[in-house]
Amino acid sequence: MARRGRSPAPFAWFVHEQLPELRVAAAGPSCSQAWESFESLTEEEKTTYAERAHKWNSKKHPQETLKKTCNGPDPVAAPLTTKMPSVAPLPDACALSWKNDQDLVADIFYFLDIYSYGKLPPHCEQRFLPCEIGCVRYSLQDGIVADFHHFIDPEVPPRGFRYHCQAAGDETHKIPISGFHLPRSCYAVVLRELVEFAQPARGAQPRFFCRSNDRFRINWCLGRMASITGIESHWELFAVEDLIMKLYQRKYQKEPSKVWVYRKLDVCLWDFSSNTRCKWHEENDILCCALASCKKMGYCISKSFAGAYGVSLTAAHLPLQNSDCDQSTNTGIMKPDAGYVQKMKAESSGCNKPLGSPRQDQEFVHSNGDYPCGVKTSPCETSVVQGRGVIRLLRSASDLAKSFKN
Repeated sequence: MARRGRSPAPFAWFVHEQLPELRVAAAGPSCSQAWESFESLTEEEKTTYAERAHKWNSKKHPQETLKKTCNGPDPVAAPLTTKMPSVAPLPDACALSWKNDQDLVADIFYFLDIYSYGKLPPHCEQRFLPCEIGCVRYSLQDGIVADFHHFIDPEVPPRGFRYHCQAAGDETHKIPISGFHLPRSCYAVVLRELVEFAQPARGAQPRFFCRSNDRFRINWCLGRMASITGIESHWELFAVEDLIMKLYQRKYQKEPSKVWVYRKLDVCLWDFSSNTRCKWHEENDILCCALASCKKMGYCISKSFAGAYGVSLTAAHLPLQNSDCDQSTNTGIMKPDAGYVQKMKAESSGCNKPLGSPRQDQEFVHSNGDYPCGVKTSPCETSVVQGRGVIRLLRSASDLAKSFKN
């Protein structure tokens, strides 16, 4: 006997309507782990999801958004009605090409860096708060021919992130959020003057280069300033590491190791060189400076490839106190310590040679005597520790050795 067909029970319709929510509940823990891992999603993907969530919330709660807009923004919180900057795809350095070495040597590059008050989480509309910008016009033939620098008037930090932003600034560039006595430029002035500065001959589009680790931050800041001011410019932002590899491949017909490229860019040889940092960072003896970051990219390329491409080094290629230095950055300089000096004092009665020679003293100081060279040490380079106090100690030990001999 055949069973008669039965209509779906109300429970079946209830289960059918709850299936989407059940699927979301099952997928929630897995997606949460993937989101928190920070490895499965790139910065661009996270920014895209944050923008979609912002648009969806605006459509779902239009009355709440209108009420907040009418009442005016909180003086501490950042405005929420600003359009999110669009993150354009970053170009590849494979597009760089030159007909011959003469065109390469005469080509103009723009090294750019933008500092900000830390990095905010992906759900914040303001990922970065730009506060300083630096840019230099460079060619391998002429060196650094012009520079551009501004302190930027920052936006109001989002609610609850003011301390985070100031603490991040104190760890690097040390530019205060408020109470800064030097004038700051607004986004419109910065972007307009940057576009005017980076206009090469024959109407070609400017090509900016920056460190690969800073590429997302700089591109985001440029997009933020363009979206707020309405000033659009078609710039290209490349990684300076790719440029160095292209220069190396063209001359030596082989690819350099990435470790070699990073070591060249991370060298601390010019940290205290004159005419490298901006005036404020120089006077306050602060290493992190956007202008210095740009100039040191040019110094690195000049020191690494000027001889290979037949270019004579000038004061525009390297700082004056470093223009006559040897081309190798791994200079082996003795690092004396207190135990070594005491041991030499104890053995000086039986030694015929003095502890310090005039040649060693010359290696420890500059010709102008302004700043000690290589005070900052790098794990990738040979440790270099120098100072006037060490020199006085060595000279006193040498005088003591002579008195023992007499």
